[in-house]
Amino acid sequence: MTFETVLSIFLGIGLAASVGFRIFLPLFALSLAAYFDVWQLNENWEWIGTLAALITFGVATMVEIFAYFIPWLDNLLDSFAIPMAALAGTAVMVSTASNLDPVITWTLAIIAGGGTATALKGASATGRLASTATTGGTANPVIGLVETGTAAVVTTASIFAPILAAFLVLIILIVIYRLYRKFRPRT
Repeated sequence: MTFETVLSIFLGIGLAASVGFRIFLPLFALSLAAYFDVWQLNENWEWIGTLAALITFGVATMVEIFAYFIPWLDNLLDSFAIPMAALAGTAVMVSTASNLDPVITWTLAIIAGGGTATALKGASATGRLASTATTGGTANPVIGLVETGTAAVVTTASIFAPILAAFLVLIILIVIYRLYRKFRPRT
């Protein structure tokens, strides 16, 4: 496995983790990176780097970010976002993984990409639901801002420093696991 392949896997995992916080932000950033030739995508996924995709993902990103600042709408969005995160996480992973056998690429995309995105989106949705229940939704815009900021940081790191992004993803997963253990109901 070449260093380029390892970097492409780290890129995919970082973007998939970002999808767990905001679905369209990592896709927009990937589209931007492909459009300006910062990253090369797999040949079947080069459409992500087109101007039409860039504009579409840009508009979707803005709508998604602002929608998460509306307390009742953010919970509604989460009901659709969890399955979409699985698909988007798989898509970013398969579009960026390079020089791998297709079976390995798709297996990695489904497990690492879709799995990471779904796990983070599920934890995010659960946190927002708990916030709605405990604060009547008044804390949800703050949570939305933190999630958007986290998605932006991890997405940027994924594109420009994929190894750093992989460490950030590991730290995020550890923090979420510790929070889960701290707040889970005791039986």
